[in-house]
Amino acid sequence: MAKPNIADVRKLTGDQINEQVNATRRELFELRFQQATRRLETTHRFKEARIKLAHLMTVQQEQQRSAATAASAS
Repeated sequence: MAKPNIADVRKLTGDQINEQVNATRRELFELRFQQATRRLETTHRFKEARIKLAHLMTVQQEQQRSAATAASAS
């Protein structure tokens, strides 16, 4: 998997971001489980998943802040 691009994440809707956050957290859990049972072969997936999760959560926070700002300005 190529490194995630934050510009692509910014194009997603709030529901899509929530779905991907949950999927990425599930993926990280599964990776930790595989590591604990010594079945993990692709250790680089940890870093990629953490970066993807950080991008998703950053954009999610940006969207929440812009919605709150727009609501308070009205």
